[in-house]
Amino acid sequence: MEQQKESKPGFFEKFSAKATTATGSTPAIIIAFSGVLIWAALGPVFKYSEGWQMVINTGTTIITFLMVFLIQKSQNKESIAVQLKLNELVAAHEFASNRLVDVENMTEAELKVIQKYYAQLKIDTKKEESLQQSHSIDEAEKQHELKKDIEEDVRERVSAKKH
Repeated sequence: MEQQKESKPGFFEKFSAKATTATGSTPAIIIAFSGVLIWAALGPVFKYSEGWQMVINTGTTIITFLMVFLIQKSQNKESIAVQLKLNELVAAHEFASNRLVDVENMTEAELKVIQKYYAQLKIDTKKEESLQQSHSIDEAEKQHELKKDIEEDVRERVSAKKH
């Protein structure tokens, strides 16, 4: 098995991680709130002029524009990490359906097919006596078929005893 090199995060990766942490902190919220309060307090000094209004408008527009990209980058990384963890759990669990590994890259049509399986699974499991009963898609289909076969076998035996 080929050993993979550990890649070190680049400048932007490090900057992005630090900026995300910093902007989501309590001090950042306090600084932003204080900035707005200072701006509002300076309103009477500048007679609520257009220049005074442009300061807050320009500042918030620039910050919002940059934050959208920063947040999106952070969410993309977080989403990949969560999906990898979920894929590991699905792959490691013997009763889980491996169809769900890499589900985030399926088309909408493929997702709807799996959604139909789960809708049917919901209907099938409502018939179960135990609330703790759970099945993967594949296991549920096999269990359902097995139950139908057993039920049919019992009916045949009962009807054979009656005749």
